Amino acid sequence: MSDLTDYARNLLARAICARAPGLPGNVFAALGTGGSASAGLTGEPVGNGYARQRVTFTGTGAQRNAEAIRFVFSAAAGTLSHVALYDAASGGNPLLVSPLNAAVTMTGAGTVTLAAESLVVNPS
Repeated sequence: MSDLTDYARNLLARAICARAPGLPGNVFAALGTGGSASAGLTGEPVGNGYARQRVTFTGTGAQRNAEAIRFVFSAAAGTLSHVALYDAASGGNPLLVSPLNAAVTMTGAGTVTLAAESLVVNPS
């Protein structure tokens, strides 16, 4: 994952200076049809069984998702091209956004799975 959002950049700057608000207690992965560092994720699915998924990370430098992340859909959701991390299961603030390695088109019910260690948050 490559692009810290503007919100995340500001959050980290405040954290380094010991200023509130604190860092998020949980992180949730989301899918969408697009996104950028300034806009965050765009086109996040609504309904169709979709929900953001809580993610845990592991690592000493670069952080990687510890387990596979599964998004379940009960109906078509279109073409999903981006993944993002948020500080809440719904609403909340976007932290990172990045294109998927390959876009996924959901034409009906099914599951999108992001493999364990496929989301990498690199400190550089």
